[in-house]
Amino acid sequence: MQLSSKNPQKHTLWEDVQGLGLGVFLCSLGVHLLTSVGLITGQTAGLAVIASYLTGYSFGVAFFVINLPFYALAYRRLGLEFTVKSLISVTLMSLITEALPLGMQFDTLDPALGAVSFGALVGIGLLAMFRHNGSMGGLGVVALLVQDTTGFKAGWVQLIADAMIFGVACFLFPLPVVLFSLLGAVVLNLVITFNHRRDRYIAT
Repeated sequence: MQLSSKNPQKHTLWEDVQGLGLGVFLCSLGVHLLTSVGLITGQTAGLAVIASYLTGYSFGVAFFVINLPFYALAYRRLGLEFTVKSLISVTLMSLITEALPLGMQFDTLDPALGAVSFGALVGIGLLAMFRHNGSMGGLGVVALLVQDTTGFKAGWVQLIADAMIFGVACFLFPLPVVLFSLLGAVVLNLVITFNHRRDRYIAT
């Protein structure tokens, strides 16, 4: 929805529900593709994926727990509405990623295709959530906060965080896994960098 700054409009409740719901589903599907080929990613989801591989806990459990400390920052800096939407979204994603393997499994999925599909799906999913004043919490909250206060794009903030996470991953996983995973993270962050523009999309 592209709007003039002279005529701002708020999203209705049902617009928020469908926008956030679509975003959560696309992000969950992207993560399912990623983990189906044994890859990792950056951001809070990446930390949860790595934790699930190393500890044996499911991604959904790890993702929910890792996000908990970020809600205080979200509330203090971005408001109650954003925090509640993010909490609901993270909880739903944790549940959906637990359920998807029951109905969707892959006999063949090329790692490169899985990585690109992950990046595209999650990038579009996050855009839908950002435009309805939500997020997947965690480091995404920090990225949005930096963009809103300094103008430094959220996509670049996430790319820097990803670089740090992937640097550590080089010591934990085989190099091909890291390289394919990096491909997916680059696609995701480029989608956000080139499409997340609050000066163009101001409805909340």
